[in-house]
Amino acid sequence: MSSRKASVERNTLETQIRVELDLDGAGKSALATGAPFFDHMLDQVARHGLIDLTIEANGDLEIDAHHTVEDVGITLGQAFSQALGDKKGIVRYGHAYVPLDEALSRVVLDLSGRPGLEYHVAFRRARIGDFDVDLLKEFFQGFVNHAAVTLHVDALRGENAHHVAETVFKAFGRALRMAVSADERMQGVTPSTKGIL
Repeated sequence: MSSRKASVERNTLETQIRVELDLDGAGKSALATGAPFFDHMLDQVARHGLIDLTIEANGDLEIDAHHTVEDVGITLGQAFSQALGDKKGIVRYGHAYVPLDEALSRVVLDLSGRPGLEYHVAFRRARIGDFDVDLLKEFFQGFVNHAAVTLHVDALRGENAHHVAETVFKAFGRALRMAVSADERMQGVTPSTKGIL
């Protein structure tokens, strides 16, 4: 496979985002979104996905983190799509179950070229620190729409909101890692039975 790297910038009235990623990295990250808990979650994606990830975001955090989190999802999705290229020779599907103490989450995805999100994550509280947990769905929706992937996210159990969120992001990283991996028997082939994903 050729180099699978991308660099994307997105500038709007509310945010300025820069994302660099390497799908064949070592799990290194440099994250500065202005939302520390969100940085912690993105770090889990990099570590467990073995994706080298740099994200710099300046957003209207004086209002709230909504625009920043959503726009990071959008920009990351664009970078992911760019880095993935024609998808030839990849596994295509990925899945992972990840526990953390009492919490357990499952993420299943298909690099289908079609955006779709099923997000079933319930939190027992509305905020983790000062981070609004509703924004996590906005991140995944932005990513899905611009990476054009089908993504199912299910928190199967959990009481501690931090644990629930962390299992979701770790499972997301591990599912991505599986899906983008090379399939030796599919070298040069787009992984579909009809020539399209």
